[in-house]
Amino acid sequence: MNNNLFLMNEDEENQIDLTPMLDVVFIMLIFFIVTSTFVKESGVDVTRPNAETSVVSESNSIQIGITAANQVFIDKREVDKRAVRANVEKSLAENPGAAVIIVADRDSNTSALIEVMDQARLAGATSVSVASENK
Repeated sequence: MNNNLFLMNEDEENQIDLTPMLDVVFIMLIFFIVTSTFVKESGVDVTRPNAETSVVSESNSIQIGITAANQVFIDKREVDKRAVRANVEKSLAENPGAAVIIVADRDSNTSALIEVMDQARLAGATSVSVASENK
C-alpha cells in the first residue's frame, strides 16, 4: 500500500504545466496582430490598363477606385467626385504623408480621372499616382 502511494506522487510530479507556454503563445499572437499592417482596397473590381514602366507601390497608401461607369469608390463605398477631397483630407489626417493611388478602370473617362486627381491634390496629397498592370 505504501508503494502505491509512492507511485501516485511520481505521476503527479511528471506532469508538465502548459500554462506558461499558452501565455507565451497568446502574447505572441497579440504582438503579431498589433504590429501587422492592413491594406485598404478601393472596394471595386476594375480592369487596369497595362504599362511597361509600372512599379510596385508602398502599402501605406490611400486607394481610390474608378469604375468603367465613372463611379468613384473609397473604402468600399461609393463617393461623389466632389466628396473625394474631404475623404482624402480625413485619410491624410489619420495617415500623414500617405500616397494616393487611383485605381481606374481602362474604360473609365479621362475627365473622371483628372477630377479625382485634382481633388486629391487639393486635399493636400503630395504623391498622386495611377495604378496599372505590369505587361
